[in-house]
Amino acid sequence: MLEQELNIYWKTVVNTIQDGIMIVDKSGTIVSVNNALEKITQYKKDEMIGKPCTIINCDICEFARNEKGDHWCRLFSDGELNTRRCALMRKDGSYIHVLKNASCLQDAAGEVIGAVETMTDITELIEKDTQIAAFRRELRTEDGFQGILGASPPMQQVFDLISNASQSDAPVIIFGESGTGKELIAKAIHDTGTRKQKPYVKVNCAALTESLLESELFGHVKGAFTGAYRSREGRFEAAQGGDIFLDEIGDLPLSTQVKMLRVLEEKIVERVGDNRPIHIDVRIISATNRNLKQLVDQGGFRQDLFYRINVIPITVPPLRERVGDIPLLAESFFRRIQLKNDKKIQGITREAMELLMTYTWPGNVRELKSAFEYAFVTCQESMIEPNHFPPTIYQGSKPLKTKKKTPLNRAEMKKKQLIEALEKAEGNQSRAADLLGVSRVTVWNRMKRFGITANRKING
Repeated sequence: MLEQELNIYWKTVVNTIQDGIMIVDKSGTIVSVNNALEKITQYKKDEMIGKPCTIINCDICEFARNEKGDHWCRLFSDGELNTRRCALMRKDGSYIHVLKNASCLQDAAGEVIGAVETMTDITELIEKDTQIAAFRRELRTEDGFQGILGASPPMQQVFDLISNASQSDAPVIIFGESGTGKELIAKAIHDTGTRKQKPYVKVNCAALTESLLESELFGHVKGAFTGAYRSREGRFEAAQGGDIFLDEIGDLPLSTQVKMLRVLEEKIVERVGDNRPIHIDVRIISATNRNLKQLVDQGGFRQDLFYRINVIPITVPPLRERVGDIPLLAESFFRRIQLKNDKKIQGITREAMELLMTYTWPGNVRELKSAFEYAFVTCQESMIEPNHFPPTIYQGSKPLKTKKKTPLNRAEMKKKQLIEALEKAEGNQSRAADLLGVSRVTVWNRMKRFGITANRKING
């Protein structure tokens, strides 16, 4: 294709590009723009061509005039601008975020005659970043701890136990039904503890056979068994100086329990096929959804091991025992999935929230999260309705016997809980804080926020 033919089609090529393109002369006057820049700035071509490039008010433009009075823009002295984020002002006065690249244009003699700039609209990416930042800030509010959400008194007690356990080297065991968030709690203990800079190693005791489990935990030497082609360190060695999380410890075989007891008592491990002791410094965090005391009585779990791991017990309440946290959790799951989903779903109807509040949640928080993932698939409207949740929830919801009527609005729920606590405490803020499982400062802040006075009669 001849150069002349290329010039004929050049405008078509430039106008096909989705990035905005602007060409200016040496004085900064706009000489050409493409269709994409019109869309980005809302200016028509004839409104920009012949005007100074400052018409778009780029917030990173820098001025630098030389002795001859030219090179008024720093771009002409530097020669180029590589991938800078900036904001442009549209014709209507609003701002749009773009990534800008720019380079000088030279004639055949090497003299600078102008410059070309390309601008990529990144407004949607900025909005997503803002949403994510807001969501992260929300996770750090008083309604949660290390990403674990809960404002109810039972969860506040769990958070206090996590804080206390994290500062100790004693073994911790987490009891709770499946789906209550035991793994999150174990990670929170590590992340807030004195060993947070050291390794955190997870092992699911129910996922491996007895022989494989011992090899995973304690390691093995070359030739210890068929397939052991090389020596390998175990998870305890890998966790040296840090924490090891033994999930489903109730499924640990009796033979492995004996070796585990030695690890706890003597702080040593022996690799499978070897008798040389390896000294370790590891804190054990375990978890189970089984009744270990009952297993001990039945002979399925060693009593001496039970007492060694049951030093700091943390019991996570099932979701049906902290119904007041459901709106908080529901809002969190909704926002998380909304960030990853292209559907324009705006929220949850009151009827849908009432359904969530009356269901018994045998799968606990994990089931609640799955329910929202299902709803985002089935919902084709702007709001999630009761029928968008799985049939087991939509058709199987029954009122909880112990459930009290709870406001659906989270702020109203907090306000009501505060009023009830202050009434029981006869206006004493410290006692009310103990009842709510929060600090006295939190009680004072909420009273101020909701306009509540703690006199003999609570004014709500």
